[in-house]
Amino acid sequence: MMNEFVYRGGKYLRCGYTTGSCAAAAAKAAAICVLSGTGPGSVELPTPKGITLTLDAAAAEIAERYAKCAVKKDSGDDPDITNGILVYAKVSKTESGIVITGGEGIGKVTKAGLDQPVGEYAINSVPRKMIAEAVSEIAAEYGYNGGFEIEISVPGGEELAKKTYNPRLGIEGGISVIGTSGIIEPMSNAALVDTIRTELNIRKAGGHENVFFTLGNYGENFIARELPFDVEMSVKCSNFIGDAIDIALELGFRGILIIGHIGKLVKLGAGIMNTHSAQADGRMDVLVTCGVLAGAELSVLQKLPDCATVDAALDILDEAGYMRKTLDILAVRAGYYLDAKIKGAAKIAALMFSDKHDVLVKTAGADELINTIKDEYNG
Repeated sequence: MMNEFVYRGGKYLRCGYTTGSCAAAAAKAAAICVLSGTGPGSVELPTPKGITLTLDAAAAEIAERYAKCAVKKDSGDDPDITNGILVYAKVSKTESGIVITGGEGIGKVTKAGLDQPVGEYAINSVPRKMIAEAVSEIAAEYGYNGGFEIEISVPGGEELAKKTYNPRLGIEGGISVIGTSGIIEPMSNAALVDTIRTELNIRKAGGHENVFFTLGNYGENFIARELPFDVEMSVKCSNFIGDAIDIALELGFRGILIIGHIGKLVKLGAGIMNTHSAQADGRMDVLVTCGVLAGAELSVLQKLPDCATVDAALDILDEAGYMRKTLDILAVRAGYYLDAKIKGAAKIAALMFSDKHDVLVKTAGADELINTIKDEYNG
């Protein structure tokens, strides 16, 4: 059991670890098995978060050229549908190189724009890196100069995936192996909103009259890279944009800037203030509407609903010459709904970006708020 905790909403909640960490630990254990002939019992796994996990591994099968081990997923106090699943890794000796593939219960990508290309197993890039590093460490430890083929599988994963949003996102036949930090930090809805309120109270107590929200790690990374103020002063609101705005207004902030990836913030173009996919999607609906108003041809618009990501849809609009006008219309629509939300009680604006296209949308007043916040927080 993992014994790392986070404080959320007045409670200590136990962290867990991702399917990516399970896959990497299982692969590491299987590599030990195939090179030593015996199971390790447990393995240590460093994570991108900087936390080293010690995970139990069950040796399911050991042969001369391959071994198969499993690690049980522990999601901590996070309400995760994959909690308790067994993630298996079959590691086979090869002449050279490292090949990572999927087996039973691992979905395949069917739509462009996801972390992996169409036709590839939905094992994301960070877990792939963790798996490769784990087996490479064991190869070096045992003086093994050959290669490995690693097959990740989750028995029952295909049925489990039907209860997720994978099919709608363009991943079919099983679950995804995901995780950017290796660690799951639990965050209940009520606890998260309480955390937003706490952070806003701190900003207000510090004498600040303006606030800037991020939705998560993407937004924080963008601020650190592109904007002229300290990312540590941002308030993370996750999907709860509407709640964050309401609290900011209640506390009397005069300016509110929302910074986030367009994959989430595009939903503002339909007035959606909780951007979690379980509450509302509407991403492609918004882009189709804006595309219609931009004069895009029907043949172009008909391609958008099949896109798995906003970036993929923007690529289609860009190729047809309609992206910029579509985004200009999105800026107007998002600004309208934000203004309707606050009813003149404060200044409000949004900045939308993507890693591929950089800054894409600024609603009216965004530049003014950026300068105001820069002066206020850096002064």
